[in-house]
Amino acid sequence: MSKILEKILKDALKEDKIMMGTKQVLNSMKNSKLIVLSQSVQKEMFAKIELDAKKEKIPLVNFQGTSVALGRLCGLQFRISTISFTSLSDANIKSILKDTEAEEKNE
Repeated sequence: MSKILEKILKDALKEDKIMMGTKQVLNSMKNSKLIVLSQSVQKEMFAKIELDAKKEKIPLVNFQGTSVALGRLCGLQFRISTISFTSLSDANIKSILKDTEAEEKNE
């Protein structure tokens, strides 16, 4: 898993600059800077989020793990299938995207 994503995620959690859950992410799409989707997201919901994100020009990251793994990464005891960052610098967005692309190529 991306160390960069993990660090930025923990920082965003501390500063409360994150939305968790599919419904919350869909409702806060306009305020999102980056969306992270786990592999547990249902296909229909994934397609809806992907479509809305494209309309709003928000980058998507496919987290290579389940919602349980994403929840653990956030330091929480429950599943999280979708996360959106409401505040994130362009540099952080670029480094997460670059890191996850490199990871996907290595699989």
